[in-house]
Amino acid sequence: MRNYKFTGPLRPVYPLSPKRVVPPHIRRPDYADHPQGVSAIESVREKRIRILNKEEIEAMRVVCRLGREVLDHTASFIRPGITTDELDAICHQACVERNAYPSPLNYARFPKSVCISVNEVICHGIPDQRPLVEGDIVNLDVSLCFHSDLNATYPVGKIDDESAELIATTKKSVEEAMAICKPGVPYREIGNKIEEIVRPKGFSIVRRYTGHGVHERFHCEPNIVHYGGSKMPGKMEAGHVFTIEPMINLGTANLDHWKDDWTAVTLDGRRSAQFEETILITETGYEILTRPPPTTSSHKKKKKKSKSKANGTSTPNDGEETPEVGTPTGEMADGVKELEVNGSA
Repeated sequence: MRNYKFTGPLRPVYPLSPKRVVPPHIRRPDYADHPQGVSAIESVREKRIRILNKEEIEAMRVVCRLGREVLDHTASFIRPGITTDELDAICHQACVERNAYPSPLNYARFPKSVCISVNEVICHGIPDQRPLVEGDIVNLDVSLCFHSDLNATYPVGKIDDESAELIATTKKSVEEAMAICKPGVPYREIGNKIEEIVRPKGFSIVRRYTGHGVHERFHCEPNIVHYGGSKMPGKMEAGHVFTIEPMINLGTANLDHWKDDWTAVTLDGRRSAQFEETILITETGYEILTRPPPTTSSHKKKKKKSKSKANGTSTPNDGEETPEVGTPTGEMADGVKELEVNGSA
């Protein structure tokens, strides 16, 4: 980073800790041991968007619920004073305990098991020795191999109103974009909906990075643009699985990269937030594969669940139970503790 002109106040704190070890019994992606982190299957471009079969969809359900479990667990440790490298160690161990490979590790030579992006870092932040401080905002981007992919932005202690509004708007844009998804909808409509939510707030939408298809390939078709007015081709079909993950900035959408080959930062040094979910297009709409199951912590929700049980039905997860912006409780996804990723398809 010598002679690099930083765009904002954040600085990396070196040295990085050694590369973390994944036990040999855990299924590894094809790039895990490649010296350049190259994925052979991703180097062959697919001619069309893949439609997953029932076995592949079930594998995605398993790994995406595990991904949510790992994200919630790791985020429960967010507090002033903890380093991003310590959060990486927690995430790595949580993946290993679930017999899952942390997808970022050695992907195109990314050196860590989770991307952690603080304040003006838009995405792909490399965990290091910098401790989080009161007032920071931090994004954790967790992926597990088959692959699942999800992320969220959290406050570190008390944050300013502008940052809180940025986080809330980014989260809302993802929710509204997912709500329009169903067979036959053009993929470009996702960006139109996000623009509709974000622009009135005066925030900007990063164009350099997109959402993507995900399954046994970490990144593939379709490309999901998050801004309006694009001419991106393609329509949603049942069996498509992809991410929606807009990166929203307080100021300019323009960006720069640190000399570590990964860390993307806002060009004006102002803050950025992101949320990401992996969704499946069904015959009638969509399923959020990375959405946590409903909580039953409140008296009202418990009562509702009991009533549903008496009627012989289960309460669907329609998104209303998603935790609001804030440091999460670390509750784990119910019923998935014993699941393992077998990678079969």
